[in-house]
Amino acid sequence: MSHSSLDPNRDRSRQAFLSRATLITSALLIGGMLLVLVLHALPASNPLYVSSATVALLGKYFTYMLLALAVDLIWGYLGILSLGHGAFFALGGYAMGLYLNAQGASLSGWQGLMASFPLAALAVVLAPGILALSFGWLAFRSRVTGVYFSIITQAMTFALMLAFNRNEMGMGGSTGLTRFSELLGFRLAADGMTVALFVASGSAVLLAFWLCRAIVVSRLGRVAVATRDAEARVRFLGYRVEHVKLSLFVVSAMIAGIAGALYVPQVGIINPSTFAPLFSIEVVVWVALGGRATLFGALLGALVVNYLKTVLTGAMPDAWLFLLGGLFVVVTMALPRGIAGVLAWRGRQEGAT
Repeated sequence: MSHSSLDPNRDRSRQAFLSRATLITSALLIGGMLLVLVLHALPASNPLYVSSATVALLGKYFTYMLLALAVDLIWGYLGILSLGHGAFFALGGYAMGLYLNAQGASLSGWQGLMASFPLAALAVVLAPGILALSFGWLAFRSRVTGVYFSIITQAMTFALMLAFNRNEMGMGGSTGLTRFSELLGFRLAADGMTVALFVASGSAVLLAFWLCRAIVVSRLGRVAVATRDAEARVRFLGYRVEHVKLSLFVVSAMIAGIAGALYVPQVGIINPSTFAPLFSIEVVVWVALGGRATLFGALLGALVVNYLKTVLTGAMPDAWLFLLGGLFVVVTMALPRGIAGVLAWRGRQEGAT
């Protein structure tokens, strides 16, 4: 008999990873991507045809879902409310933007190194990861928690927004980086590249979802949840709580950086407004509406809110933020567990009948 079969904790973790919610979410992500690809392959005259513009829009939604997943990992399962995750998203976006700008252009100094895709890909995860490591080490070592941590994360992203607005940074100032033409030698405007970026973004969401799920059901995840619920007791048991917080914070920042890198070539621009604290707060609203500490709720919340934003900003641009705020208040008061909580309740009711 193998050692793994004698380890009840490993068996429980495997069963938790392969839960019904995980399998359903994975199937919906894969099925949704395949459906879009099939409909996009139809003739343009077909009423079910999905245009390249719609494919690009759905790819952008995937990057937002990836960012929401990163926030839910630390807020839902660790109890750390970050109001500055837009900074990690923006850093990954700027790393990709520098690479795209370097295609066909002669850049000097360290920016010239970004013409290499492997180095740019490394910068996408290292830039937000190093920032999260240094910032988190100082904050968690000093035992900054609660609203105080939220405030300093917001101050961090605001400071970065001001810094990237300066022309001396070499990042395009307030205009940012734009006018991208090629990625890996292929034209960004080509239909094939639009589809490839859509598939890459959807695959990144799926892989990140599996990674976060594996972390949540592991021993590290169980300690994180215990830290969220009773940090003093976890410290008393001998766990280094600051190490648990720091490890998940860095992983979350890297996921956000990847989301930013996939966002930029699909949107065609990255500027300091991505660092704006309002954007980070909006991401928190996605997770709250979808249902924190569920992972699939974060994905659902990002998709629903951004779809509504796309529709309503065209119909009533001045009233969109008021509608979003009202929706957030209603869901928080009537549905504290978000949309995912409603779906879970309905599932239990159907199972009981």
